[in-house]
Amino acid sequence: MNTNRRQVKRRRQVFSLVEIMIVVVIIGMIMGLVGPNVMKKLQKAKHQNAKNQIKLLCNAVDDYYLDMSEYPGRLDDLVQNSGHEKWDGPYLTPPKVPLDPWGKEYRYEVPASQGSSPYGLYSYGADNASGGEGESADVHSWE
Repeated sequence: MNTNRRQVKRRRQVFSLVEIMIVVVIIGMIMGLVGPNVMKKLQKAKHQNAKNQIKLLCNAVDDYYLDMSEYPGRLDDLVQNSGHEKWDGPYLTPPKVPLDPWGKEYRYEVPASQGSSPYGLYSYGADNASGGEGESADVHSWE
């Protein structure tokens, strides 16, 4: 009788192939339902991150303008003095120009005449090309 109890106990401690397959199918169904929603949230988070970084960069450009009475020629001027006496930087913390959430540099355009129009600061999104929708949509400082 002790031998039968040991065999029954041993069978109950081991999962059968059918039980394992049922668990795998359930996990697959959950991932199939949850996965697309997570990816949409990730895209939205990257765009929101780009908007926040652009606001940060715009504030730094505005601070630079207040000190220097001109816009920086490039974004690197916000973290490195190019020989100006009035420079009171670095204007970013940490002193480094961030990349956009897709690992590319932000685009920065200075107006031809310093007082005519605001500067342009933007990211082209995931595809790194002008235009696009969804994850490839552009993110601009004027939005």
